[in-house]
Amino acid sequence: MTAPTILIGGNGKIRVELSARMANRHGLIAGATGTGKTVTLQALAQSFSAIGVPVFMADVKGDLSGIAMAGTPNERIAQRLAQIGGGEFAGRAAPTLFWDIFGKRGHPVRTTISEVGPLLLANLLELNDTQSGVLYAAFRIADDQGMLLLDLKDLRAMLTWMGENAAELKNDYGNISSATVGSIQRQLLVLESQGAEHFFAEPALKLADLMQVDFSGNGVVSLLDASDLVSKSPRLYATFLLWLLSELYENLPEVGDADKPKMVLFFDEAHLLFGDAPKALLDKVEQVVRLIRSKGVGVYFVSQSPLDIPENVLGQLGLRVQHALRAFTPKDKKAVKTVAETFRPNPAIDTEAVITELGIGEALVSVLDLKGSPTPVEQLLIAPPFSRIGPATDAERANMIGRSPIAGRYEQVVDRESAYELLQQRADDTERQERATATMQRRQAQQEEPVWGGGPAAPRARSGGGRQSQGIGEILLKSAARQVGTAVGRKLVRGLLGSLLG
Repeated sequence: MTAPTILIGGNGKIRVELSARMANRHGLIAGATGTGKTVTLQALAQSFSAIGVPVFMADVKGDLSGIAMAGTPNERIAQRLAQIGGGEFAGRAAPTLFWDIFGKRGHPVRTTISEVGPLLLANLLELNDTQSGVLYAAFRIADDQGMLLLDLKDLRAMLTWMGENAAELKNDYGNISSATVGSIQRQLLVLESQGAEHFFAEPALKLADLMQVDFSGNGVVSLLDASDLVSKSPRLYATFLLWLLSELYENLPEVGDADKPKMVLFFDEAHLLFGDAPKALLDKVEQVVRLIRSKGVGVYFVSQSPLDIPENVLGQLGLRVQHALRAFTPKDKKAVKTVAETFRPNPAIDTEAVITELGIGEALVSVLDLKGSPTPVEQLLIAPPFSRIGPATDAERANMIGRSPIAGRYEQVVDRESAYELLQQRADDTERQERATATMQRRQAQQEEPVWGGGPAAPRARSGGGRQSQGIGEILLKSAARQVGTAVGRKLVRGLLGSLLG
């Protein structure tokens, strides 16, 4: 079967199309503000949906929701289609699910502390090496004790318990200072103030809900409203995207080179994923991007400059759509020169000069041919989307959320027994044991007191070789130990960026 193709654009002489067979080789959409990146993103996403590929994309500026509404023809779109040889305009909406970590403008998106893992969480909390080591110890102790770390209160409870029992834990898990624990706790409070408690909870997002195809064979577009998220907590935004990437890699089977991807992801504001990230995290992101192609997943980064993407990741991106760049400073000019050198040369185009002269909706484009080689760069007008350019209204969005096939699936938070409850129970059992022991000691002391005045002596405690009956405290302690013992050995599963690679 011939693989479908996606029209990128044209210039009146040639049309450039991306073969869906090459779409899992990833891509980049770059350009300065106001040059047309968002419309290009929307057009590509809708084209993937039309050939039956599910799409996930983040709506950072709040203007991508129009993909769920059919576009209307106008003179400018008709002129653009005529210039590129794109045929007649036919307004068409893409089936869309709306998502929102805060649950205000879409279905809530959640995952657990355990699934995110210590590497991503340490980056999210901006921890130093010492603090990261204590965080890793918290996850290891939770594993060893069979305790689930689901939400922020679980992690806080675990850290508090570690601080109180640092002396007993030192031999097995290293030094755990109260100052370090306190620093991590303060960072958790900052994270909570940014709304992270909405994200770290259950029910956790099921990947299958992001990989749906409607009854007409169109891939469903999952649109994450990230306008508030990026402004309130850009690191949480980056953490979610990287977690999603790692979950897809870990859970999807190998498919090799299929005729089209199983799913494509568009990551807007891509610089947030890599800025200030430690080398260990960057290395794993690079590995995931390289390997996830075999799972049939295409990843498309959207950023102002290709230089926002680490070189090792940039080298893996097959599709390049470069909108205009500005060159007002020596640094800008150097960036333009570097970007121009990343394209395969075209003798008919002075790439370095053209980059600064491109108009809105115009771009330099290179795709991979069927042999996997980049094509020479071409200057093109980008094909417009057939959906609405601009956001859906609040009423339109609310109507679609209400009619969603997954309505009600994630709205109610579930708080099952996890580390917080188990540690609270352990503390309560210890307190009851201490009270019972104190009561027994008082009674024993009263029984052993001599009776003055010639009365009969008080009965003394038995000291024979027979076994004494268990006290209430001992019974409670053994009961608590049995509860923990039945849980030991259950290991928590975390994603590739959590602990799978170390």
